[in-house]
Amino acid sequence: MYSESELASAVEAGAITPEAATAFRNHVAASRATPAVDEEHFRLLSGFNDIFVTIAAALILLAIGKLGGTLVEMLTGGGAEPRVIGANLIGGGAAVAATSWMLAEYFTARRRLALPSILLLLGFVGGAGATIAGLFVINGQWLTDTLHLTSQVAQQRFGGVIAAVAGSLTAAAAWVHWRRFMVPITVAAGAVAVVGVSVGLILSLIPAAKDWVNAILLVGGIGTFIAAMRWDMSDLERRTRRADVAFWLHLAAAPLIAHPVFHMLGVFDGEIGAPMAALVFALYLFFAFVALAVDRRALLVSSLAYVLWALYSLFHQSGAVELSAAFTGLVIGSALLTLSAFWHPMRRAAVGLLGDLARRLPPTQQGALA
Repeated sequence: MYSESELASAVEAGAITPEAATAFRNHVAASRATPAVDEEHFRLLSGFNDIFVTIAAALILLAIGKLGGTLVEMLTGGGAEPRVIGANLIGGGAAVAATSWMLAEYFTARRRLALPSILLLLGFVGGAGATIAGLFVINGQWLTDTLHLTSQVAQQRFGGVIAAVAGSLTAAAAWVHWRRFMVPITVAAGAVAVVGVSVGLILSLIPAAKDWVNAILLVGGIGTFIAAMRWDMSDLERRTRRADVAFWLHLAAAPLIAHPVFHMLGVFDGEIGAPMAALVFALYLFFAFVALAVDRRALLVSSLAYVLWALYSLFHQSGAVELSAAFTGLVIGSALLTLSAFWHPMRRAAVGLLGDLARRLPPTQQGALA
């Protein structure tokens, strides 16, 4: 299986002509009775070798992380629990980050293996973040004494500053990785780090804002969604790496939008009544409209658990106690399969309601061969 970005790369390299690439896309779209953009392609596996390499790389990173953490713990001489934890974070994180980068030089830069590249990116960014966090943990008591942080409020604010600094440096590490390897998921990882930085800064400056974490995350999710749309609108035909970047940004934005909204509504606070269930269904229908308009399904997946719970509660309260789960699965599963089967005509109808805005969204018709 070849991705759109690889097809575009073949055209740029002169391996095939632009006309041949367009004819191939038209053929695939015609055989599936849907435009290629509606398939929401993203490359995860090129073959079983991807899985094989990923398993091997994961084993190596786990082993290297353990060895690195143990080595630094021995060098620092152990001591109190925070020092031991910090030493393991520093040693393990640095070892995992360095190993991930070295492996990526071959499996990402040369072999272009998708799944291993994602693992190695997460290993590098996660390792860098762990190293930075470990530096603060191992020096936590010294920093507290030096800065005379005696009150709980001061310590909370300092904790927020530390989280913001760690998040900023982790985002910087993701940016460096992006500049070298340009793995599409990197931008989404950086966006999540930026959201974490923002939350940390706000909590450090306004401790009372901890009661508004869901609202802050929602704002971060909307910002990430806007960034995803900017990448999407730069490649409406979804034929380059920019579409892959947009896919991962949408995947990061969806939970940051859906989870805070439903948590603020108190969906999981107990069994919900008919009015609340109706509100949940209305929100899900709105998310479905947005998903159809932008031709991305991440919002539907992220909010699915809340719809399942709402419908389950209604069946349970109606007396179908033993069969509530079965009825819920049947109804929601049937609805989602229907949506999948009629995605293209439903999307055409949804986009038709948006007027001039439709020109800035992925097309509802496959581009014809010129």
